[in-house]
Amino acid sequence: MQQTLLPTSLVGSLPQPDWLINRSLLTSNTPPRVRMRDLWRVAPEYLEQAQDDATVLAIRDQERAGLDIITDGEMRRESYSNRFATALEGVDLDNPGIVISRSGAHVPVPRVIGKIRRKHAVEVRDLQFLRANTDRPVKITVPGPFTMVQQAKNDFYPTEAVMALDYAAAVNEEIRDLFAAGADIVQIDEPYMQARPEAAREYGVQALNRALDGVAGTTAVHICFGYGHMVKGKPAGYSFLGELADTPAHQISIETAQPSLDCSVLEKLRGKTIILGVLDLGTHAVESADTVAARIHRALPYVSPENLVIAPDCGLKYLPREAALGKMRAMVEGAKLVRAGL
Repeated sequence: MQQTLLPTSLVGSLPQPDWLINRSLLTSNTPPRVRMRDLWRVAPEYLEQAQDDATVLAIRDQERAGLDIITDGEMRRESYSNRFATALEGVDLDNPGIVISRSGAHVPVPRVIGKIRRKHAVEVRDLQFLRANTDRPVKITVPGPFTMVQQAKNDFYPTEAVMALDYAAAVNEEIRDLFAAGADIVQIDEPYMQARPEAAREYGVQALNRALDGVAGTTAVHICFGYGHMVKGKPAGYSFLGELADTPAHQISIETAQPSLDCSVLEKLRGKTIILGVLDLGTHAVESADTVAARIHRALPYVSPENLVIAPDCGLKYLPREAALGKMRAMVEGAKLVRAGL
């Protein structure tokens, strides 16, 4: 489906408006794994309408910035994962468990007390609303099975590997419905594969392959070091990346800006389209178009331009709106500079 050379896109999220969500509460907490209804500033009976309005704003901001592929900005989500993870059968949300997050914090999480099943479509209406409000290609994100296992307390399954396959089956059902509803790209977010590479090798790749089994449509996997707002000292290399080369995913989304990644690692992913992170989200400062262009050029010895999508390192959720807008515009202009020189 990629027609524009070096198309631009978000990884997923944009900042939610202050009138929709309590951003000071959001930024002072670890991203919630169970529901955190106190984040919303809007009464429950008006919340969906308010989220619709915020989604339209997110779409228009992307269009005005010139992005080629549009997301819904994840306006309806308290975190990238909990909207889907808390909608599944088999979890006890009233009596959560506690796990240690990738940053070392003790976090309340869904407690798994039965077989994980998808009860109903979770994001299909989100996708349909996005599709109805833009004429550009659209992408929507779902949390990955391995990451959801790491964000849950297992009180039912004999092993996490078995639990991951049921999470994967639920993700697979959701992805199929999202493509049927008009998605151009569905992205699976799997940041915990980088954080816990040994377990990811043991059973995470198998779960990811199950989540993508039989899916017809362009799929992506996002793997990162964590939000730049929270993780400042990022490593210069991935502990888990080349393992994705043999998965069915068509696109792999990585960070290169904030960690100053040595892009030679991309040779391990030949045959994949690379969603290249070129915006540093550890700072509110807006990059120049020349800086973005230089970051794109670092990848060109290892990935052909036809196999590159230009994106931020991660979600823009924690940035001020003006910074997010500025960074998106810089990303678009930087891609134009590189495109003009090819």
